[in-house]
Amino acid sequence: MRYPHPLLRSFSWAWPLAVLGAMAPWSGAVAQAQTFPSKPVTLVVPFAAGGPADVMARLLGQQLNLGQALVVEAKPGAGGTIGAAAVAKAPADGHTLLFVTAGHAGTGALYPRLPYDPVKDFTPVIGLAAAPVVIAVRADSPYKTLQELVAAARANPGKLSCAGGGGGATVTNLAFELIKADLKLDITAIPYKGSAPAITGLLGGEIDCDSDAIAALMPHVKAGKLRALAVTTQRRSPLLPEVPTVAESVLPGMAGAAWYGVLAPKGTPAPVVERLQKAFASALREPQVQERLKEQGAEPLEMDAKSFGAYLASEAQRWGGLIRKLGLKAD
Repeated sequence: MRYPHPLLRSFSWAWPLAVLGAMAPWSGAVAQAQTFPSKPVTLVVPFAAGGPADVMARLLGQQLNLGQALVVEAKPGAGGTIGAAAVAKAPADGHTLLFVTAGHAGTGALYPRLPYDPVKDFTPVIGLAAAPVVIAVRADSPYKTLQELVAAARANPGKLSCAGGGGGATVTNLAFELIKADLKLDITAIPYKGSAPAITGLLGGEIDCDSDAIAALMPHVKAGKLRALAVTTQRRSPLLPEVPTVAESVLPGMAGAAWYGVLAPKGTPAPVVERLQKAFASALREPQVQERLKEQGAEPLEMDAKSFGAYLASEAQRWGGLIRKLGLKAD
């Protein structure tokens, strides 16, 4: 029997060994996905309990079918960066996830010394839903329209105040900052740790206005405690058809929305991400979830991991650019 050249003979053995070696990590990831989850999954919400992000996370958690419990854990503070930092350094096994809002995309610019990169240090799982941002005042406020609020701010520079969301790291606050910058308004931003305390501050007279997701403000608008002045989306919300858009009122072309999604630590195996994505997508399609989203003025997105990753990167450029342009800094 003739044998190949020694180099070829070595290669003939090395090739299948190399293939097996390359397959080993993939096989391990598949095996990990088959046994995932092996314990309860923690979904970290980096904002105060009771806000729209917390409500959305708990709503989905009730419908999520992973074979293990989903524990929603609120870790508020510093515009969502405390909770995000905790997830960024968690084991990349899919058992610790981060519930993010649109503001997550801008934290890299707002907090230059973050111990993580809001895009590169996470693995996208799914984009969930988007909702309008509403600008509101108390029901007894003298301002009946956004035009009147703007006029009062111009006549009294620095006298009016609006919720600043704990450093302004949410798109709801950034949308209002964009309005302030374009209209050259001097309105003081008062920081809060999340939607719930900001609304409490507005109702209690600590601030003059608030800009937040429609889900957070709508119950108080319906109860007659707050007055909605405008929405930031391109078209009016079906929940508030009589409320004009910001573009209609004072700033043509202005548009922005609050969105929600789920991230995992960087390096989470693709099969585990796929399992999570399918589970969240299935929960999102449940009739009770769909109805609740509709009630809250939110529109389901159901972006897969790849699409959500690309969207997150584009949002980071958009809001990061705005933050740098406005010279915004975290408190």
